[in-house]
Amino acid sequence: MLLVIDAGNTNVVFAVYDGAKWQGTWRITMQAQRTSDEYAVWLLALLRMQGISADDIEGAVIGTVVPAALYHLRTLCRQWFAVEPLLASARLDWGFAIKMDNPDEVGVDRLLNGLAAHHLYGGPLVVIDFGTATTFDVVNAEGDYCGGVIAPGINLSVEALHQAAARLPRIGVGRPVVDSVIGRNTVTAMRSGVFWGYVGLIEGIVERIRREVGQDMKVLATGGLAPLFSEGTTVFDHVDSMLTLNGLRILAGRNPLPRLTIEKDLLSEG
Repeated sequence: MLLVIDAGNTNVVFAVYDGAKWQGTWRITMQAQRTSDEYAVWLLALLRMQGISADDIEGAVIGTVVPAALYHLRTLCRQWFAVEPLLASARLDWGFAIKMDNPDEVGVDRLLNGLAAHHLYGGPLVVIDFGTATTFDVVNAEGDYCGGVIAPGINLSVEALHQAAARLPRIGVGRPVVDSVIGRNTVTAMRSGVFWGYVGLIEGIVERIRREVGQDMKVLATGGLAPLFSEGTTVFDHVDSMLTLNGLRILAGRNPLPRLTIEKDLLSEG
């Protein structure tokens, strides 16, 4: 079994893949200084509930955009599962070209999404990830990563609106309860602006990408808010909440998993 760890700015998602299917997924709030022992107490209990023991884990792969969290996640794999994790980076074998000025600066989550999207759905395509930031990533027919667009995430925008305008309340993110774009009070006006404003952003950027590329492209959405925005637009061809996790397990299948050297990696830390 493969332990898959996707550590983003908001949450850390753990999953176990048995070579044929996912055995379970679990998430916890990202805290960069959360220790490996804290992760272990929480994760091992969840694995036991699923009938999985630490000894069942034969390999691990980590993808993170939070460098400060990497030490504790790597230590978790080493000390509690006795495996050396594969770390997702631009320098691994992705099976495609990364057509960026500096490939190392691309967030690995974006590369993972592109890898899984092309593997599962084919290209060319645009991958939209609704995370802390809203990203649009372009993958050509051959699977090459061609760049993309980064916009503020919707929750960041809502919080900024509340903090910058004294008379505007903090609101939750959701589709307006009525189809009218015109709000009749402050809260409905804000909800309309947030939801339909982001729908306009999504559709507008996708259309500009298609015009620039010069061909029609599939559009794939992922991230926690993807199902919400699929209610407001027909631009998505697919919504896939497991995209980044699938990218990690595909990447692990393309690259040799490192071996844990007990004397060097464990005893020296004692």
